[in-house]
Amino acid sequence: MTTFKRDFSFNRNIIEVVARNVRKYRKIAGITQEQLAIDIGVSNDFLRRFETTLGKEGMSLNTLYKISVVLDVSMEKFFEE
Repeated sequence: MTTFKRDFSFNRNIIEVVARNVRKYRKIAGITQEQLAIDIGVSNDFLRRFETTLGKEGMSLNTLYKISVVLDVSMEKFFEE
């Protein structure tokens, strides 16, 4: 079987995009960082760092899923540039 490297264009800043969109949709929903943190079971400080450092803190897929449920936003919306 022959395999070859296929070319894809990956956004190297996708975590920044997600962080901006989490903040955007949280504000649209009128929810504070503190309330969202309580709703998803993380510290307020963690959520603040994620949003303000544009994802340098990182976030699990499970946490992002919980945010999508609380904000009533489909997960793909977080990846829109």
